Amino acid sequence: MKKVILGLIVVLTAFSCSEKKESGVKAPTRVKTLVVSPAFSDGAQTYVGIVEEREGTAVSFTSMGVVKRVLVSEGQNIGKGQLIAEMDDTQARNLLSGAEAQMTQANDALERYKMLHDNGSLPEVQWVEIQSKVAQAKSQLEIARKNLADCRLTAPVSGIIGSKMIKAGETALPSQAVVTILDISSVKVKVAIPEAEISGITPSTPSTISVEAAQSVVNGGKIEKGVQADALTHTYDVRIAVQNAGRKLLPGMVANVKIVSDGSQSIAGKVLPVTAVQKSADGSLFVWTVAKDSTVHRSKVNIGTTMGNHVSVTDGLDMGQRIVTEGYQKLSEGTKVVY
Repeated sequence: MKKVILGLIVVLTAFSCSEKKESGVKAPTRVKTLVVSPAFSDGAQTYVGIVEEREGTAVSFTSMGVVKRVLVSEGQNIGKGQLIAEMDDTQARNLLSGAEAQMTQANDALERYKMLHDNGSLPEVQWVEIQSKVAQAKSQLEIARKNLADCRLTAPVSGIIGSKMIKAGETALPSQAVVTILDISSVKVKVAIPEAEISGITPSTPSTISVEAAQSVVNGGKIEKGVQADALTHTYDVRIAVQNAGRKLLPGMVANVKIVSDGSQSIAGKVLPVTAVQKSADGSLFVWTVAKDSTVHRSKVNIGTTMGNHVSVTDGLDMGQRIVTEGYQKLSEGTKVVY
């Protein structure tokens, strides 16, 4: 019995020692890395912009009345002259009937008095008065016809219905917008540019516009530069013309805009994040490189041009080497890493 117990103690002791040895193995340090490869940065600045319509038209009735029906919906494509809405035209038709009756009466009187005038039996003053009444009746008839025509609202331009502000049964007031028509055959992207950067932007400054919602990347065209700064943000609005043949870009979409302004610097070659370059106690610069066995080693480097968050490396690295970009705080020579 004592031998069995002694054997168990020996086995447990050996197992415990084995566990201690295994627990003593340090786990690899997790880091983020990148592989050194040819890179180029053109010095472009990136901004957030908003897509705007090229032109917007608010369409309204010219007189007050109850809207009988609205024939379009938001987002609908319409052509010039297409019927948009109709107003109750009962009163306009009654006025037109009255004007037509007056016109008939005036013309009849003109014919009768003309015979007397030709025979010299009508004083010239009365003849002039009759002609004036005919002209007045004609003017009233034209006004009545126009009032009736104005009960029908048609599109003055082609485009897409942006918003619909009045529904059937509501009373429309003169010059109150019923719908807005947006021209998006081409659009503009509005960007707020800091005052320190606005001087480097000209009407022909190149730009690239990416709109994720439309899965579209296009080159910007002519730039309209504002001349009045926002009092709070000290930024100037610029608007970049963009072709929109497929009408994928819609007003209100968010765009990422890259602008290469005059005076922008560029760097090329082996370009690394600035944070990947460390300084040793003697003042020399180095980066952590990852060997094939996943261990890290210090590699001294010389740097060139710095721009924004990136720097070019002129010496000390070869293409294809893997360097640590994040997680280097826990590293020492020969540390095992995973990435």
